[in-house]
Amino acid sequence: MKINSKIKKVDGNYIVNKYRTRNFRERMTLSDIQKHLEVNSNELTHEFKRLFHGRGGLYDGWKHLTVDSIANLLSVALYFEEENEKELITMLKEFTLIHHDTLVIQRRYIKGSPSEVIIGELPEELFAIENGMKFKLNLLSNKNSGYFPDMKNGREFIRDNSKDKSVLNLFSYTCAFSIASILGGATKVSNIDMSKGALSLGRINHHINNLDTREVSFHPYNILKSFSRIKKKGPYDLIIIDPPTFQKGSFVATKDYRRLIMKLPQIASQECILLACLNSPDLDVDFIKNLIKELAPSFKYSHRLENVKEFASENESRSLKNLVFIRQFA
Repeated sequence: MKINSKIKKVDGNYIVNKYRTRNFRERMTLSDIQKHLEVNSNELTHEFKRLFHGRGGLYDGWKHLTVDSIANLLSVALYFEEENEKELITMLKEFTLIHHDTLVIQRRYIKGSPSEVIIGELPEELFAIENGMKFKLNLLSNKNSGYFPDMKNGREFIRDNSKDKSVLNLFSYTCAFSIASILGGATKVSNIDMSKGALSLGRINHHINNLDTREVSFHPYNILKSFSRIKKKGPYDLIIIDPPTFQKGSFVATKDYRRLIMKLPQIASQECILLACLNSPDLDVDFIKNLIKELAPSFKYSHRLENVKEFASENESRSLKNLVFIRQFA
């Protein structure tokens, strides 16, 4: 089967350092960070863009900092306490006044992950825009905002390969993959997630994008306990597995990914495409490849999608893994 992929493939020798503008062997200064933000803001649009990704470990001393541009808003997250927080905020305020109207800082290291509006005010409705798609955001949530920007290339792949296909979106969260599928021409999409709240937001996201949902379903199932109901709507031509690494009481990747893979042959069409995702730093590409080879050998490994360049990591084997498999019979 031929698949469309404008997303580059990644092999074991993929090097992320090409995205670094400088080799920081010592802790970056605030001036360094400001320059980095300025360089990455040269061609800002209303689309979501990560301006600084400390979480990837490329910038010594700043693994706890992320900075995102969301239209006219600058969103900052601190994952643990910064000893120079006052000075950091002063720099970010100066930067915001040049490029944005609003500055929001979330302190993820404090219980409840409170967010604070430093400059301006939050609009009543805020959206992340990605390749023309819109996703509703809640930056004041003590959990996730409703949108995972690092999965951008995965959604582009699904949009490019969903035409005339029946799509199964497992762990659908707020249904961003579903929107990409419908826009790509899917005939129907089944969204499965335990969270009724996430699925409700998923419905809203479809309406925001003016999409007809008559062939889109939203099911608040425990995936591992509801296989018979999922199977009834099959077989599926395109299956997306995008689970949390660990979700207490519902999914643990090290043991439960195996249970999902075992079921694949029962719900997949003859030429099914599988996008298997994993965002655990402790499990590498071979974890999924070996499970597929053992438990669903009719699925042949095609390639790994390149990660979004703004989310580059010092160790790609520990970063987000989006693996494409195609079902084939000899």
